Amino acid sequence: MPKNLSEYFMSASQTILSPWARNISPSPTLAVDAKAKALKAEGKDVCGFGAGEPDFDTPEFIKEACHEALRRGETKYAPAAGIPKLRSALAEKYVRDNGIAGVTAEQVVVSPGGKFSCYLAILAVCGPGDEVIIPAPYWVSYPEMVKLAGATPKFIFAGDDQGFKITPEQLKKAITSKTRLVVLNSPSNPTGAVYTKAEIEAIMAVAVEADIYVMSDEIYEHLLYDGVEFVSPASLSAEAAAITITVAGFSKTFSMTGWRLGTLMAPKPIAKAVADLQSQTSSNATTFAQWGALAAMEKPDEAKRAVAAMLEVFDRRRLKLLDGLNAIEGIQCDRAQGAFYLFPNISSFGQNSTDFSSKLLEDELVAVVPGVAFGADDYVRLSYATSDTIIEKGLERLTRFCRAL
Repeated sequence: MPKNLSEYFMSASQTILSPWARNISPSPTLAVDAKAKALKAEGKDVCGFGAGEPDFDTPEFIKEACHEALRRGETKYAPAAGIPKLRSALAEKYVRDNGIAGVTAEQVVVSPGGKFSCYLAILAVCGPGDEVIIPAPYWVSYPEMVKLAGATPKFIFAGDDQGFKITPEQLKKAITSKTRLVVLNSPSNPTGAVYTKAEIEAIMAVAVEADIYVMSDEIYEHLLYDGVEFVSPASLSAEAAAITITVAGFSKTFSMTGWRLGTLMAPKPIAKAVADLQSQTSSNATTFAQWGALAAMEKPDEAKRAVAAMLEVFDRRRLKLLDGLNAIEGIQCDRAQGAFYLFPNISSFGQNSTDFSSKLLEDELVAVVPGVAFGADDYVRLSYATSDTIIEKGLERLTRFCRAL
C-alpha cells in the first residue's frame, strides 16, 4: 500500500488516466520559457532564448479592428469554420500571394491557434494503424499530435550536413503501406531552414506518386531572409493541391501569439471534416479576434509595412546571433534563412543537449531549448525574437560557459 495520498495518486494515475493522457509529453519549449520567467520573477537576470514568439506588439490597426468589433457587439458564436469574410479573404490570399489555383472559402477553416489547425489536420486524415512521416529536427508538437490521433510518428533525420532538409530518396525509403501523411515545415522551427522550389517539387513528386497526404506548415511563410523565395507545395500542380493540407496562422507574422488564430486550407472534403471536428471541440475561434485578423487581410499596405519593420529587426538580430555563435570555439551554426531561430551544433562539448542546457541555465542564467526536444540531441535552439541587449549579454555568458567546458 502507498504510504501517503501523494504516492497513492501517483501509482493510481496509470489506471485513472486515459492512454492519450498517459502517453502525452508536455511542451518542452513552454517549459523552458516558464522556467526562465519563474527565475526572472525571483529577481534573476535571465537571458531567455526559449520563447517562440515575436517581442513586438500586435500592429495597432489590427488591435483597433478588434476593438471596433467588440464595440459593435461581435461577441457571439461564429460559424465553426470562421467568419465568412475572413475565410473569403484568406481564400483570395492563397490564390493571389501563394499562387494556389481556384481556392474557395469552403476550403478554409479558421481555428483557435495554428497548433490546433495542425492537430485537426492530422486528426482529419490519420488514425490507428497509420504512420506519419516527420522530418527531424521537428517542431515539438508534431509527434504528440500524431500520437493523440492514434497514429504512429516515423522520423527521418536531416542534420546540418544536409542543411536540415530531407531528400526525396529519404522520403521514398521511409514510405510504407501504412504511411498516410508526411509533415513539411518550411521555414522550419527549430532550424530556420527553407526548402527551395526544386526541393519541394522533388518531395511532392514522391508524395503524389505514393498517394500520401502532405501537411505543409507555413506559419513562418513571411519571415524570410537573404532574398529566398517561399513556395507553397499546393501551388505546384493540381495533383499536389489534391494531397496538400496547408496550415498557417497570424501568430508569427503579425505578433498575435495570444490571439490564438490558426488557418487551414485543404481540399473541400478535408476542410469540411476539419470544420466538423472543430464544431464538436472548440466550436469556433474567438469571434472578435477574427475581425482583427480580417484587417490584416483587408489592409495589405499596412500589413506589409508592419511585417517589413519586424523583418528588418529580426534580420539584424539573426546575423548578430549567428556571428556570435560561430565565434565561440566548439560551436558550429548554420545560417538560417527563415523563422526566428538558430540551431547550433554543440556536440563537440561531449554533453547531451539536456545537460548542456540545464547547466547553462544554472551557471549563467541563459535559457535555451535542448535539441532533444526536436529530435536532435546534438543541438540547442535559440530564438532571436528577443532584444539586442539580451543577445549581446547572452553571447557573453555563453562564450564564458563554453570556455569553462
